[in-house]
Amino acid sequence: MAQWIDEGVAQERKGALTPIMRVHPGGQEVLVAQGYELERPCDLAVSATHWSERVLVVRSPVHAAQQAVGLEKRLVQAEHKLAALTPARGRGKRQRTDEVTLVEAIARVLQEQQVEGLLTVAWERQVEQQIHYVGRGRGSAKRAQQVRAHIRYHITRIAREEDTIATLTARFGWKAFVTNATQQRLSLADAVLCYRNEYRIERIFNRLKSRVHIAPLFVTRDDQIEGLTYLLTLGVRVLTVMEFVLRRSLQNEQTHLPGLHPENGKKMTNTPTAERILKAFLEVSLSILQTATGEEIRRWLTPLSALQQAILSRLGLATSLYQQLEIQNSGN
Repeated sequence: MAQWIDEGVAQERKGALTPIMRVHPGGQEVLVAQGYELERPCDLAVSATHWSERVLVVRSPVHAAQQAVGLEKRLVQAEHKLAALTPARGRGKRQRTDEVTLVEAIARVLQEQQVEGLLTVAWERQVEQQIHYVGRGRGSAKRAQQVRAHIRYHITRIAREEDTIATLTARFGWKAFVTNATQQRLSLADAVLCYRNEYRIERIFNRLKSRVHIAPLFVTRDDQIEGLTYLLTLGVRVLTVMEFVLRRSLQNEQTHLPGLHPENGKKMTNTPTAERILKAFLEVSLSILQTATGEEIRRWLTPLSALQQAILSRLGLATSLYQQLEIQNSGN
C-alpha cells in the first residue's frame, strides 16, 4: 500500500490522476475522488490457477481533509501536554529534576498522540544555588556556610517539523479497491461510485433485521420459512420504493418537506427516510360508531394534514385511499 500511495502522490504532482466526478442533488458536479489503477497477477499456491485483478488506488479529498483535521488536533494536544511537563516554579508545581524521566515523559506524550517524528522538543538544565548556614541559630560572619544546588529541567522549545508534516499530509485520503471486472464493464470512476453506493444495499439488510425483524422466525416448516421470508422482503421493497419515489420527486423539483422531524420543527429535508414518512401518518385514526339497533354505522376519519397530503401526492397516491374509509355504510 505504501508503494501504491507513493505512485499516487507522484502522479498527483504530475496531474496524471483520473478525476472522479459526481452530480449532487442540486445539479452541481463536484470532484469526489481521483486515482489511478494497476494490474497485478494472482495465483493459488495449491493449484495451477492463475488470474489477474485490477487494483484501483484512489484519493478522497474529503477523507484527506478529515485526516488533516485529526492530525492538527493531535498536534495541538501534544504541544499543550508537552508544555505542561515542565511548569514554571511555583507552589504546588512539580519540577522535573531528572533528565531521564523527562525524556520518557516526552516520548510517552508523542506516542499517545501519534505524532512521533512530527514535533521537536528542546530542553535545558537549570541550576539554582542557595547558601545556607550550617546548624541552627542566626547566621554570622564566622558561621560555616554551605551551598545547595537545586536542579530542574525546563522545556524551552516545541517546534513542528513542517516538511515531515507536509509529506505525511500528502499521503492522507488514499484507499485501494480490487476488482476482477474488466474496464469495459466497470471503469475506474464507475467502480468507485458503485462502491460508494454500497451503503444503500446495506440499509436494505439493516431494515430486514431491525425494522421488519426477520429473525428469529417462529416457524418450523420449510414452506413457512420461505413464505414468511418472501413476505418480509416484500415489506422491505415497499419501504425502499416509497423512499426512492418521494426523494426523486423532491430532488427533481429542488424542494424540501417540513414537519418530518418533530424534535426540530424548523428542519426541512429532501432526503426523508421511509420510517419518518410512515411516522407522519401515526396520528391518522378512524372512529366507527354503530347505532343501538345495529342498522347504521357512522365513521369519522382524522382529517389529513397538509404534510400528509403532500406526501401522498408525491408518491402518486390519491387522498381517497384514506377518505374512502369514511364512507357511511348501512347495517344491511
